[in-house]
Amino acid sequence: MKLTKLAASALAVASIILSSGIASAQTAGTNANYVGVGIAAGATNGGQGNDEAQLGGNIQGRYAVPKTPVSVRGSVLYGGDAAAIMPIVTYDAPIARNTNLYFGGGYSFVTDEGQRTPLGNQNAPVVTLGIESEIRNNVIAYGDTKWGIGAYRNSDADAVSFQAGLGYRF
Repeated sequence: MKLTKLAASALAVASIILSSGIASAQTAGTNANYVGVGIAAGATNGGQGNDEAQLGGNIQGRYAVPKTPVSVRGSVLYGGDAAAIMPIVTYDAPIARNTNLYFGGGYSFVTDEGQRTPLGNQNAPVVTLGIESEIRNNVIAYGDTKWGIGAYRNSDADAVSFQAGLGYRF
């Protein structure tokens, strides 16, 4: 049942993103590669000890794959007693000048499983949805939501974290 809900949610979000990309084919998003820092706010807990929601920080990077709407991203969420390190692949849809909406998935590796991070306390698959925009020359603002599927030890609860930050375009 949970997998069915996940698949239906992913298909719904993907269709919205893909249709916005088609509708905005004339809109130039951003192909910026960047590294940024900001805040990370865990919004959930797994109902067990040592898994309450955490406020922390994030380090995030993006490499836009040339001539494709795909990016390879890396994200580190820290705070609590450990960090969650995530390689992620996204589909990027331009929605306005210098602005993209992105959707993708990857995996969260917790540096010390069982210890708190803004995105749960164990390794888990991750789905992300976010927006990024070049707000000044070489300055990128970004924000996203990360959903860790089954990201709590001794619980079937999912984790959700919200991130926002500023990046330097290189």
